[in-house]
Amino acid sequence: MIDPGNSTTSTSDTGPAGHGPRTVSGVTTPLTVGVEEEFLLVDDRTLRVVPAAPLVLATAAGLPQQLHPEGTRYQVEISTPVADSAITLREELAALRRTLAAAAREHGCRLLAAPSPVVAVDGPLHLTDDEPRQREQHRRFGALTDTLVSCGRHIHIGTLDVDTAVAVSNRVRPWLPTLIALAANSPFWGGRDTGHSSWRAMAWAGWPSAGPPPHFPSTAHFRRSVQTLLGSGAALDTKMVYWDLRPSGNWPTLEIRAPDMSPDIDTAVLQAELGRALVSSALRDIEEQRPDRPVRDEVLRLARWRAAHDGLEGFGLDPYTGAELPAADLAEALLDLVAPDLAAAGDLDHAARTLGGLLRDGSGAARQRAAFARRHDLADVLRHLVEETEKF
Repeated sequence: MIDPGNSTTSTSDTGPAGHGPRTVSGVTTPLTVGVEEEFLLVDDRTLRVVPAAPLVLATAAGLPQQLHPEGTRYQVEISTPVADSAITLREELAALRRTLAAAAREHGCRLLAAPSPVVAVDGPLHLTDDEPRQREQHRRFGALTDTLVSCGRHIHIGTLDVDTAVAVSNRVRPWLPTLIALAANSPFWGGRDTGHSSWRAMAWAGWPSAGPPPHFPSTAHFRRSVQTLLGSGAALDTKMVYWDLRPSGNWPTLEIRAPDMSPDIDTAVLQAELGRALVSSALRDIEEQRPDRPVRDEVLRLARWRAAHDGLEGFGLDPYTGAELPAADLAEALLDLVAPDLAAAGDLDHAARTLGGLLRDGSGAARQRAAFARRHDLADVLRHLVEETEKF
């Protein structure tokens, strides 16, 4: 197991005074959190994706700041209001999911909290109303646009100015593979088992502007890196900066983009709790001028692949040394690392209980494979995902 005391932060200062509200480089803590979740819409009978997003969103109208179209008409997105506590965040996620699920049922659809449709999408893609931009994406990137029919979860931690977000990003990025393993929920893609627990992480990494973010020595370097993506043609605009972790282009937040979409709300809240605690831990390191332990890019990329391949049930790589370790040990090391920050926010009990449940009952990917193993029928996987999605 990784020794948290030798990782990105120390757990020796656990007194409450060290974790109260404070200002660091223009950021005031406690930190807030918001979550964006992307869903697929499937036919109630066949469980295949249907381009019903415009109808469903029109029926669920009245929450224009929280309900949105996504990359295709098979998808809808929710955005929670800014939350100060995990309890509030969970309530908001449940209420928004409930609203969308009810609207979907009015049009013969069900809500599917899954990274992929599981079975192949028939025919050409049904794009959103932002068709000119997406058609340019298709012209430039070709078959990569097939991965637009996939769903992730984006976690926004704030309030952070861009300088602070860049500095914090460097200290959070080593733990992105562990967050991917915890959320792994896309073993099936295009009608077959991919051999990976998070095929979405692998498919999405095919975009030239995706994958682990670089280590940024300065904010100026971050800005130059974005301009390089734009100037090289790797991104149409800043919306296409698809790194697993980035300072948000729209909000004063650090945005964690790595995790798969998963059906159970408690896993969503766990990801938000861990993300916020990692940011809080990094801020304390910066405030106390602790060194930023280097992580080699090639090791981080390999750790990302191993997390996507094995998920929570297999092995992962220590991002600092490259040593192979049980993925469960890496997850527990992350929990130990940020335990003081979780406790300060009132999140430790929930985070520990939810992680314990995942280690006991299996990740989303493991549960999908268990559903398939009963009859070797992908319809069972889809029914399992729909049922888990609707456990509000």
